[in-house]
Amino acid sequence: MSAQKKPVLTLTRKASTTLVKYQLITALGAIATAGEKAFGAVTVDAEAGDDIAVDVLGSTVVIAGAAVADGAEVEVGTDGKVITATTGKVVGVALQAAAANEAFEILIRG
Repeated sequence: MSAQKKPVLTLTRKASTTLVKYQLITALGAIATAGEKAFGAVTVDAEAGDDIAVDVLGSTVVIAGAAVADGAEVEVGTDGKVITATTGKVVGVALQAAAANEAFEILIRG
């Protein structure tokens, strides 16, 4: 199944650094730190200072930092990618399985 998304809420933020489509970011437009809470997922590539659309509620597409199983709770890994939750803050639930560096759909948990 290909990655798809159905966001319920997409907000605009200003990128504070170079961002890659599908990274998880903070509310200040920076790449989310491993294990910490994320604001949402970037929908486009961006340079510092660009206005960006960020999916913050509903389902969205992210990039796997390692293999993730369908239905697994997920957290932020390195570089704003998503990994299976272990000790970090849960940011969502995988709606499909993914291999490392693969785009896949998650349900964002606020």
